[in-house]
Amino acid sequence: MKNFYNNPKITKIIFSIISLSLVFMLTACQNKKEETKETEKNKENAEITVMIPDWGAPTEEMLKEFKDETGITVTVLPTAWDDIKSKISIAAAGKKAAADVIEVDWSWVGEFDSAGWLEPLQVDEATQKDIPSISYFQVKDKIYAIPYANGIRLSYINKEMFSKAGINEADYPKSWSEMEAIFDKLKQNKIIEYPMLFSLNAEEITTTSFLTIAYTRNGKIFNNDDTLNKESALDILQLLRKYLDKGYINPASTSTPGIDVFRGINNAQGAFLIGPTSHITSTNDPKVSKVVGQITTIPAMAKDGPAKETVTFTEAVGISAYSQNKEAAKKFIEWFSRPETQLKLNKAINNMPTRTSVIEEMVKNGTIKDPGSIIEQSKIVVSPFPNGVPKYYTKMSTEIFNIINQMGQRKFTPEQAADLMEQKVNELAKNKN
Repeated sequence: MKNFYNNPKITKIIFSIISLSLVFMLTACQNKKEETKETEKNKENAEITVMIPDWGAPTEEMLKEFKDETGITVTVLPTAWDDIKSKISIAAAGKKAAADVIEVDWSWVGEFDSAGWLEPLQVDEATQKDIPSISYFQVKDKIYAIPYANGIRLSYINKEMFSKAGINEADYPKSWSEMEAIFDKLKQNKIIEYPMLFSLNAEEITTTSFLTIAYTRNGKIFNNDDTLNKESALDILQLLRKYLDKGYINPASTSTPGIDVFRGINNAQGAFLIGPTSHITSTNDPKVSKVVGQITTIPAMAKDGPAKETVTFTEAVGISAYSQNKEAAKKFIEWFSRPETQLKLNKAINNMPTRTSVIEEMVKNGTIKDPGSIIEQSKIVVSPFPNGVPKYYTKMSTEIFNIINQMGQRKFTPEQAADLMEQKVNELAKNKN
């Protein structure tokens, strides 16, 4: 052993190994320091833009918290909802991003996917399960956006009006047949002239209202090949005509803006509305409501019992395929969809969360004062489109609401309206444009 250490050759080899090791260690340390410096530099300098309606934008305080956490500076580009789609389209024509993170309405998904305007997102299973409406933003196996503003269509009733008609909680309707009997009582007792609020105007709200009632009542509105399920469509058209004839729906709904029809539940102009989640809070706000404490929600109804599934029409955020800051944009979307962020958005701008877990928390802590059926309804949200929202949705919606509007004005019978709707929808489904 002594001879081994005294051997000059061995000593030289050992010395060389030690020297090389030190060099490698020093180099690694230097590289690590440089890498750390570069990471910090990138963290400090990362900037993204977010195009979103002002009613969905996070506050400056929230954005500061995000920057403190990530180092990413966010510039919000508040844009009127009606202008967002055109701005995205114009920018994309030049292979540019209108913003790194962009508003994605549920109805745009098919068109945006076809055009290649969105970057696919990686979303874990837990998040997908907690946000059922994410299915609206999925095309085949790709998810393109994450919902941030809930659009579940809830069935609102005026408890006070129902009570005056002798209808108490135990008697709340579970099916459309039961609801019709209540409409009769409300009218016979002169409690309300037109019990049901339903948009028949020539606009998008009429289409979504039609799709909602068709899907919840019949469990379908489109076939697996995207053609119209004529049986379901005819059923709803006949139902609407009957309700007009019996005075359940105000005939003026054919020319009244849909948003004003929805607001009718706040103004005591109806006893029943299928409308967005925003009325959960607005009906209890004395600044905009004449019926504070009078409104609750019941489960969506099928023909002869509770509906097994319901629908939503929600807003989401995605990443432009042309963004130069995709990694930073991904961090923003992850943060924007967190439970704690959704709670802060509700507190700051009255956004109804899309996570079922957050809605449950809000009911538990009393933020939602009269939750009614919102929790159970949020768990059964599905898309009425078998193959995802089609790229021709806007054209299809226009055909649907114009036909419904004309039927409401008695220019078509329900049967004629169903025939024409089938023709128009099926042409679009066949041509895929």
